[in-house]
Amino acid sequence: MAVQYDAVVVGAGFGGMGAAIQLKRLGLNNLAILEREDDLGGTWHVNRYPGLAVDIASVTYSYSFEPNPHWSRLFAPGAELKKYADHVADKYDLRRHMTFGAVVNGARWEEDEAHWVVSVEGQPEITATYLLTATGFLSQPHRPDISGIDEFAGKIIHTTAWDDSYDLAGTKTAIIGTGATAVQLIPEVARQAADLTVYQRTPIWVVPKLDVPIPSAVQKLFSRIPLTQRIARAVSSGILEMIMVSAVLHYKQVKLLNKGAAAASRAFLRSQVRDAALRKQLTPDYDFGCKRPTFSNSYFRTFTKRNVHLETTSIDHIAADGIVTVDGRKTEIDTLVLATGFNLWDVNFPAIEVIGREGRNLGKWWRDNRFQAYEGVSVPHFPNFLTLASPYSYSGLSYFTTIESQMQHIERLFGELKRRGADTFEVTEAANTEFLDRMTENLADSVFYGGSCQTARSYYFNQHGEAAILRPTSTRNAFVEAKRFPLEAYSIS
Repeated sequence: MAVQYDAVVVGAGFGGMGAAIQLKRLGLNNLAILEREDDLGGTWHVNRYPGLAVDIASVTYSYSFEPNPHWSRLFAPGAELKKYADHVADKYDLRRHMTFGAVVNGARWEEDEAHWVVSVEGQPEITATYLLTATGFLSQPHRPDISGIDEFAGKIIHTTAWDDSYDLAGTKTAIIGTGATAVQLIPEVARQAADLTVYQRTPIWVVPKLDVPIPSAVQKLFSRIPLTQRIARAVSSGILEMIMVSAVLHYKQVKLLNKGAAAASRAFLRSQVRDAALRKQLTPDYDFGCKRPTFSNSYFRTFTKRNVHLETTSIDHIAADGIVTVDGRKTEIDTLVLATGFNLWDVNFPAIEVIGREGRNLGKWWRDNRFQAYEGVSVPHFPNFLTLASPYSYSGLSYFTTIESQMQHIERLFGELKRRGADTFEVTEAANTEFLDRMTENLADSVFYGGSCQTARSYYFNQHGEAAILRPTSTRNAFVEAKRFPLEAYSIS
């Protein structure tokens, strides 16, 4: 049976598009990009909730090789990220490779044929020499298992499936969750709902968002002299690296920086909330960085509004007309918004079933052993497979840092395949083990292991108690290793 595609890329978000761009640069033009949604853009297509915006400066949250000089704000709204994704797909001729509404059920490696067989719901199986999964870190929505939720008689909206036709004006709304999404959403809902109750399980660190419109003169400067935008990107990335990445991943070395960031957040809270009891409820009791820090100028202040109530008592059950807490109090509502995030460790790693050599099931193997991937992209027993949203792959705070370092890894690996006239690769057990041990050792310096994170309930931690998402190195190290990793780390044939 002849192989149908050079490569199948699962996911048409920025990660999948970055991988496809790199493969095309390397001469692999027979691609299939399979996307379960009805359009490209990943999270920036799926999410449309009020207040959606990047929380990393737009000059950094974008491809370095495809700068956009026309961002309207320092932190662009979500609609502009979707527009940018469309632009990238068109410029790099990616749409013709994309199939939308293609729900991938799984993929298996056929040893005798040396190719991947990919199962797509309702369609014939397809084959490819290479398989790349770019399904994102936050792609599997979490619906809370709260007693009675299915009996609620009002409107239920998950933030990943926002109903634009539903009018919140005059409603009695409850929001469950106070994570990064909720920080953006709550101020917007508070402006519309007659009454809003926010159910908080864990408070979150919030720092000011230095967001301003980008004047048209600056946009023109970026367009005419691209070097100026590259400088702006370097400055933004450097600040993120110094304050956020260092304070989290190098906690032991720069503990004062971490404590300073927490102190700044507390000072910001004091400036917006005068009520000491409310401030106490909104103040985390875990170290800064145990959960992803968030940025907002209006989140804290929203809880001082008369129509907004913060509820920190645990939910017992949901009734047909409201939410009942464990102390027996019922809050009557007609609208329930679930800002409950995503399920990473049970269903997202990987987001589809992947079966490698000798029948090894990647998801089961990760959960029975440890979550691991060499340089955050490849796994032993899975030939010709790259997992782009994987353990120890997220570098820095901008996802584009991760994407572009992985693109460079692809360039080096596939360049060596071409040089040797080979078409099969698999990372060695030895290289994978050395990388895992090094990442584990590096994490000992992080706030995750050196700080106090017990009460954070952070999605950074998996069921083994390991913080296995972030790559615990500098961003520079991620790029250096992507360009120079030892080629003997792979068995190539």
